[in-house]
Amino acid sequence: MIAPGFEVAEAIVPIDIMRRAGIDVQTVSITPYNEVESANGVVIVADSLLEDTDLSDGDLLFLPGGMPGATNLSDCESLRKFILEYNADGKWLAAICAAPLVYGRLGLLNGLNATCYPGFEHELKGANCLKKTVVCDKNFITGCGPGATFALGHALVSALVNKETADTVLQRMMFQVYD
Repeated sequence: MIAPGFEVAEAIVPIDIMRRAGIDVQTVSITPYNEVESANGVVIVADSLLEDTDLSDGDLLFLPGGMPGATNLSDCESLRKFILEYNADGKWLAAICAAPLVYGRLGLLNGLNATCYPGFEHELKGANCLKKTVVCDKNFITGCGPGATFALGHALVSALVNKETADTVLQRMMFQVYD
């Protein structure tokens, strides 16, 4: 999901890693336009618009952070509907940096371990906030910020494919994964 004010690295790096793993990734703009401007003025062209996209057959919703991108995601009523459906179905929900606040504001992280960009912990209502790069708990995968993009990509591929594929992709990208 791409919203105005997203953090470029937090969107692009995990997308790149997942596509290298052979995962069919569709970027979706929550705006009426395919072109979405990042927090730093970089414009990307999303594959589709949320209003025209059927997300029911997806396996994962991923929310990149950045401000005001994360609050724009949180304010999107139709996205919140899909998030609640995904959670009810036990499908993967991932977010990085400030974006876990979307799940926190919906009360979905209550009793779960999660991470986020420092200073946003209060938005993760009921979560046990950990100072870790990436945290996986039940069907949620959260990352702490731009520096966590490779580790988050690894976690996403591990969840959707397997750890061996995730290791191989990152090794081919010359990124060393440490357990």
